[in-house]
This record gives sequence, C-alpha cells and structure tokens, in this order.
Amino acid sequence: MSKAKAKAKQAKGKIKEAAGKAMGDKSMQAEGRGEELAGKAQEVAEKTTGRVKKTGK
Repeated sequence: MSKAKAKAKQAKGKIKEAAGKAMGDKSMQAEGRGEELAGKAQEVAEKTTGRVKKTGK
C-alpha cells in the first residue's frame, strides 16, 4: 500500500470518527478511530520499507 493510500485511510477514519461523535454513535466513532490508526500503521510500515530498500538491507 502506498503512503497516499495510508493517508487517505487516516482521513476517512477521522471523518467517520467525527460523524460518529456528531451522531452520538459510539460504534461508528470507534470504527473511525480504528481506521485512522490502521492508516497510521500502514504509513509507518511504508516508511520502514522505503528505508530498507534505500539501504539495501
């Protein structure tokens, strides 16, 4: 997954979390937070992969 897709997933999660908060839907809020965190994890993994490829290790 690319960094752009990871960022998009984070943004989608933030929107879903905000919508859940506005509607008082704790489940949607938690789901959005989960998506945001998954996007952050993917972004970190992408950065790590890029660094490994640059060093050749």
